[in-house]
Amino acid sequence: MDFTGKTAIITGGASGIGRAVVEGIIRGGGSAVIADINEEAARAAQKELGGNTHVYALDISDPVGIRSAFARIIEDLKRIDILVNNAGIVSTKSFDALSDVDWEKVIRLNLTGTFTACSAVYGHMKANGGGSIVNIASVAGKVGGGLLGTAAYASSKAGVIGLSKAIAREGGPFGIRCNAVCPAYTVTAMTQSITDNAEFTERIVKMIPLGRGAQPAEIANMILFFASGLASFVTGEIGDVDGGLTRDG
Repeated sequence: MDFTGKTAIITGGASGIGRAVVEGIIRGGGSAVIADINEEAARAAQKELGGNTHVYALDISDPVGIRSAFARIIEDLKRIDILVNNAGIVSTKSFDALSDVDWEKVIRLNLTGTFTACSAVYGHMKANGGGSIVNIASVAGKVGGGLLGTAAYASSKAGVIGLSKAIAREGGPFGIRCNAVCPAYTVTAMTQSITDNAEFTERIVKMIPLGRGAQPAEIANMILFFASGLASFVTGEIGDVDGGLTRDG
C-alpha cells in the first residue's frame, strides 16, 4: 500500500501490532511516528527501521500528556495524515472481581486515551482537509469478552467502536475518515504473558474457526488498508480480523 508523502502517528508502535503497522507505513514510502510509553523499545525500533521514523514518549493514560505530545509532533512534522490508536491494555478479571480502580484504569487507557488522541489531531486534520483515523477495538467489544479480555476490557472496546462511528459521522464532511479494527487472539508479547500455559492457549484457539491465533502483520494489513487511499470511500466501518470468530453481517 502506498503511503508516499504521508505521515502517520502509531500509538504503541514499538511492538506487537503497532510495530507491524509502523513497518507497513515505512514499506509503503511513508513516515511513521512511534508514540510509545516504552521509549527504549521505540528507539530500538527506530534504529532498525531507519530514517523515516520518529519517536515520541507517550503515556496513553495521561490526557494532558497526550495533548502536549501531539502538539509537539504537529509542530515538528507540520502535517499528520494518519492516526492509528493501537496502545492499550488487557484486563482478564471477571466481573465480580472488578474493583472501581480496575474498571477506571482500563476505561482510562483504552477508551479515554483513544478519545483524547483522536481529539488532539482532529482539528489539525480538519484544517488540512482530511485525514484517516484507525482505532484498534476488539472482538471482545462485540461479544462481551470471553477470550483474553473480560468485562472491563470488553466495555472499553465497545466504547471504541461507538466512538469510531461517531467520529466517522461528524468528521465525514471535513474529509476525516475513521474506522476500527477488531482483532481476536493475536500472538504478541502482551498476550503471551497472559496465556502462560498450553491448556489455556488451546482453549482460546478452539474458539477460532481457523484454529490459530493471528500474527501481528495479519491484523496490521487491515489497519493499513483502512489508513490508505485504497479505502478512500470507507468510513465508519468496523473490520473483524478474527479467524471467523464473530461471523457477523
